[in-house]
Amino acid sequence: MDEEDSPYPEVRASVSNIDDPEMPCLTFRAWLLGIFFVIICGAFNMFFQLRYPAPTITPVVIQIISYPAGKLCASLLPDTVYRMPGSEWSLNPGPFNIKEHTVIAIMANAAVGPVYAVNTTLVMEKFYHRAPGLGIDFCLALATQLLGFSLAGLTRRFLIWPASMIWPSNLVVCTLLNTFHAEDDDGSDGSLTRFKFFMYVAIGAFVWYWVPGYLFTALSTFSWVCWIAPRNRLINQLFGSVTGLGLGILTFDWSQIAYINSPLITPWWAEVNIFCGFAFFFWFLGPLLYYTNTWQQAYLPIGGTSVYDRYGKPYNTSRVVDLRTGLLNLTAYHEYSPLFLPTTFTAVYSIAFALATSAIVHTFLYHGHSIWDKVKNIKTEDEDVHAKLMRNYPEVPDWWYWSYFFLFTGFSVIVIEAYATGLPIWGLFLALSVALVYVLPGGFIFAMTSQQISINLVAEIIPGYLFPGKPFANMLFKTFSVQSLFVAMSFIQDLKLGHYMKIPPRVTFVVQILAAISSAIVQVGVKEFLVATVPDLCDKHQANLLTCPNSSVFYSASVLWGLLGPQRQFGEGTIYRPIVYFTIIGGLIPIPFYLFTKRWPNSWLKYVNIPVLLVGACWIPPATAINYTSWIIVGFIFQYVFRRTKFRWWSKYNFVLSAGLDVGTVISAIVIFLTVQLFRPGSDGTLNWWGNTVYVKLSLFWLFYFPS
Repeated sequence: MDEEDSPYPEVRASVSNIDDPEMPCLTFRAWLLGIFFVIICGAFNMFFQLRYPAPTITPVVIQIISYPAGKLCASLLPDTVYRMPGSEWSLNPGPFNIKEHTVIAIMANAAVGPVYAVNTTLVMEKFYHRAPGLGIDFCLALATQLLGFSLAGLTRRFLIWPASMIWPSNLVVCTLLNTFHAEDDDGSDGSLTRFKFFMYVAIGAFVWYWVPGYLFTALSTFSWVCWIAPRNRLINQLFGSVTGLGLGILTFDWSQIAYINSPLITPWWAEVNIFCGFAFFFWFLGPLLYYTNTWQQAYLPIGGTSVYDRYGKPYNTSRVVDLRTGLLNLTAYHEYSPLFLPTTFTAVYSIAFALATSAIVHTFLYHGHSIWDKVKNIKTEDEDVHAKLMRNYPEVPDWWYWSYFFLFTGFSVIVIEAYATGLPIWGLFLALSVALVYVLPGGFIFAMTSQQISINLVAEIIPGYLFPGKPFANMLFKTFSVQSLFVAMSFIQDLKLGHYMKIPPRVTFVVQILAAISSAIVQVGVKEFLVATVPDLCDKHQANLLTCPNSSVFYSASVLWGLLGPQRQFGEGTIYRPIVYFTIIGGLIPIPFYLFTKRWPNSWLKYVNIPVLLVGACWIPPATAINYTSWIIVGFIFQYVFRRTKFRWWSKYNFVLSAGLDVGTVISAIVIFLTVQLFRPGSDGTLNWWGNTVYVKLSLFWLFYFPS
């Protein structure tokens, strides 16, 4: 089997095709470090999620730190063997190995992402002044985490076991882990070892990020054309990076280039689809709508991250909410203004409506037959070497996952019944059904392209129509739908990581559950502590910048879709009603491409993937054109040119390069924040000079300057 390998070159380049079933993985030091990083990571990210600006500990940081930590444990812990009837164990079973490292990484991954439900309870408490209580807070966080975990386990035969589900993001993790634990890469062929290459890249990225990340931040959004003509309206509309189209704008900041995912890991065919989708909606359809003044958009910025009132100012939701009841004040609403959308928002909503149906139709057409065969346990593709090696370990029965699903569905019922949320039990089941419907379409896209599907708009509009004027019901429906799907995608990705690294499935099952529960406890605890000790938490003038930016956006969404409701935005007679018809368009477009590929299977049309074309553009906002232009250039160089002309170099270093750039940039961002920004109260910590203000002044100018 040593000669057998994956049929996919990306997988061959990053995942080992051998396994040692005797290698220990669920050791004392794996538990010790895993739980430690879950607590630290969850607490750190939860605290800084409430602050702006703030860094984030990403999974790759934990993967780096846990390596020397594991080595340290191996050198300090006693190696005494303890024997019990039928078993023996030791605190230190030998050298720190790659499977222990993987277990720690899987546990940390569960804590890195924020618990979405915390936003819900924080908004209830700080914005609607109705504290749900610690019990409800904890039950909601736990339920949404573990429901997603259950969905993940039930999709294994579709998204984990098939070799064609490659999960590009995992390939970087596998490469990084194999690089640290490599024993046969000694550079004897005269080339750099992967480890040395990784260290050089990481150090270089760390040093370089100080330039666009702190010293000369204009390099992060290099809109030099606008600097030359800062008051020219047309130039700023065409080339502006925030409120313009961003035509031809580049960036020298890796965090901006990799904002929508690293261009070194997404397959080239997917990158082309994503960029074409972005270009069509934001460089063709957007200007067409704007310059023809469709939907009265010509007096607003052509781009932006805000919605607006009739005065061309960002919409002030506090003017239409009755602070005593938390309900919509209709009189104030009619006196103030309806909601107006800039061009970027109309494009995004059009994409979201189209994606809602195209993802389902595409999955039915392209994967429906194989899904049905797998349901009937009919083999649809040959096992690769990794699936064969995993036969050495007992699989997790489906009923284990079903048990958790029913258990935490019960927790969810307790939450909505014990607290006056306005969400009926049938509404809860509908919310979970939305997540269930999209878990396979979203999983196929994520597994092939590393892009996650977004169902935020669907999860806001459905309760907006069903429960008008009930923001709590809207928030909870959205939380159960969005968080269950998001967590499912994250846990499926980690299940595939365990599959690649030959971690016994039952070990992965146990560590994922305990990590998810621990993360929920930690994040809810940090949130409750801050609410109790920081009286002005979430206030926009909070002295330590604990302004809760994510929760503020969550609150605004609850007002727009829960109080104002989609009927006022997309109902009959409204100017944005035509956007709704993109649901029909999205469902129809995949059909002709499917028929074309059936008729001409070797045509370039086989690479057209409508959901991928749509999902990539959903990053806008907050992403802008700058996150796509440099991204596609880097992707073209490495995923197209280098892969075709320098395949040997690409297979050895490409994923190492991606990991090194990620690690160096993230660690540099954290160091910059902790050393030169954190202890400057009331400031964002940036240097005040032209190189750090020129693009900000342009953005602010065009945010509030409109043609008459």
